[in-house]
Amino acid sequence: MTIEVKVPRLPESVADATLVTWHKAAGDMVERDENLADLETDKVVLEVPAPARGILKSVHVQGGTTVTSGQLLAELEPASTDEAANAAPADRAPSPVAAPVAVPPAASTPAGAGRSAGKAGPAARRVMQERGLQPSAVAGSGPDGRITKGDALTTAGPAAPREVARSVAAAVTVPLASGSRAERRVPMTRLRTRIAERMVEAQQNAAMLTTFNEIDLSAVMGLRARYKDVFEKQHGVKLGFMGFFVKAAIEALRRYPAVNASIEGSDIVFHDYYDVGIAVSTDRGLIVPVLRDADRQGIPGIEAAIGDFGRRARDGALGMEDLTGGTFTITNGGVFGSLLSTPILNPPQSGILGMHKIQERPMAVDGTVVIRPMMYVALTYDHRIIDGREAVQFLVAVKEALEDPARLVLGV
Repeated sequence: MTIEVKVPRLPESVADATLVTWHKAAGDMVERDENLADLETDKVVLEVPAPARGILKSVHVQGGTTVTSGQLLAELEPASTDEAANAAPADRAPSPVAAPVAVPPAASTPAGAGRSAGKAGPAARRVMQERGLQPSAVAGSGPDGRITKGDALTTAGPAAPREVARSVAAAVTVPLASGSRAERRVPMTRLRTRIAERMVEAQQNAAMLTTFNEIDLSAVMGLRARYKDVFEKQHGVKLGFMGFFVKAAIEALRRYPAVNASIEGSDIVFHDYYDVGIAVSTDRGLIVPVLRDADRQGIPGIEAAIGDFGRRARDGALGMEDLTGGTFTITNGGVFGSLLSTPILNPPQSGILGMHKIQERPMAVDGTVVIRPMMYVALTYDHRIIDGREAVQFLVAVKEALEDPARLVLGV
């Protein structure tokens, strides 16, 4: 009796997905809950787990195909323990729909082969495939031994085809023929396509305007220097800048609720809660996980949540529930060295705060020139519901809170 392997139920807001790659071929032995294939939606990568232990009998959908909830992907023949033990992989011919990049076997038994190999997220599997690593050779540091992208990157292994290609290219010293130029054409991923659509949507459907200010971060940096060690020891997380900025933004949103609002048809929807999106850059593109009820969390909770978002984003482990909703967004281009930028709104939100690089600059303070760590900040807002006065005052409120962090404690 065969078992049908179908597309898992997709989130309500997702109409379809793309079958990116198969990790098993017809005739392969699979374990229960082992990942058979990756499905990419507009926001996240989903796994298709094996419903039982057995042999993958047939595959019905090729990689790159658009699929919908409940669609038949493959059929699996359940196997008893004895049948599984007698199944010889060499006796089964691989199916032409196997994963496009196969993980080559190691030349010899790797040093870590005795370890119990944990599950790996899509990002980690891609790295292992590129580097020619067997999962059993990688020690997983994630929950329940899950292999993260960082684990795969820090594990020594045989040179991957991409790395070999780079080394060969570096060794070639013969110049190319004059005028010869190469081009590569690759299809957009679903995530990149969705990002492009939303950026164009934001430009076309909102009256975006950006206002700027600069913040002297001397007080915040002084607090970090004074308490960072005890903070990390007590809370198990490093004290960064994002916690301060999130708290300052929430205080400003309380004063100017239009910045936390959105437009639906001819109505303005004011949100009496603060779900703050934190922009995170991944190898697949920019995603914005949402920190729910950020006003109810202290700085330790905010820093821990943001760190968790970053780790799960890199491992492709964020769920749809992490990426939906949000009433306001904060993006930090400063980590990449950006000195100034004009962020684009994250529809249907009406405001986004842009952080930038901290740079020491000469500033005039009480008639004296002093060197201070300064950051330019930008607020892009929807001018249809937010007036320039509100936008400027919002940014001033953020500036005042960060230049005098006691305000965040006193609520003034």
